[in-house]
Amino acid sequence: MIKAALEKVINEDMAEIWSILSPDEKRIVTDNLQIHSFKKNQLIYAEGEEPEFLWCLLNGKVKKIKEGVGGRVQILRLIRPVQYFGYRAYFAGEPYVSSATAFEPSTLGAIPLSVVRDLIQGNIKLAWFFIHELSRNLGGSDTKIVNLTQKHIRGRLAEALIVLLDNYGYEDDNCTLRIYMGREDLANLSNMTTSNAIRTLSTFVNEKILLVDGRRIKIINESQLRKISKFG
Repeated sequence: MIKAALEKVINEDMAEIWSILSPDEKRIVTDNLQIHSFKKNQLIYAEGEEPEFLWCLLNGKVKKIKEGVGGRVQILRLIRPVQYFGYRAYFAGEPYVSSATAFEPSTLGAIPLSVVRDLIQGNIKLAWFFIHELSRNLGGSDTKIVNLTQKHIRGRLAEALIVLLDNYGYEDDNCTLRIYMGREDLANLSNMTTSNAIRTLSTFVNEKILLVDGRRIKIINESQLRKISKFG
């Protein structure tokens, strides 16, 4: 019964990898897949730890973070279902250089990286899958570095809001972001102080680009927000 439930999770949520595996490889994944539940803000893995699992977010939200100078936290990447993470350090032969925490109650699948390594050695399509994923993530990181260092505060916050929209979408009203993020997290995503994030949010509200109710953010002028994100 447990195995059947795991196979259902794999077929529905991990279909991209599942489709390039042979029947024997699928059996290996099924036999080794573990399902974990994490509470809000619970640590998944910490910077400095040795990588052990390939993680796949099945539902919920996860953030990858790194502590910088003076203990200031930078959100490096937001994970959405169904994305894989936690494997780069293993392929590089080094400990984790960042941490991952659950942004909200989340369910994740985990496969030992030693199993993934053995599968890659026998399946060139799987190897290319991870090369593709790593290359995309590297390109995204390069773009983010430029944006965080060269854009003004307005542009950085607008981009952060667009990232949230593109990752998680709208609620049923087609304007409320489907993620409730506090001001500190918005600041950490945008590489600015919390006070600057609050002031810039207020400016966007005054310009009738957003409506803000606590952690609920409604985007009422998406085209203008994207324009600020692009040219800000």
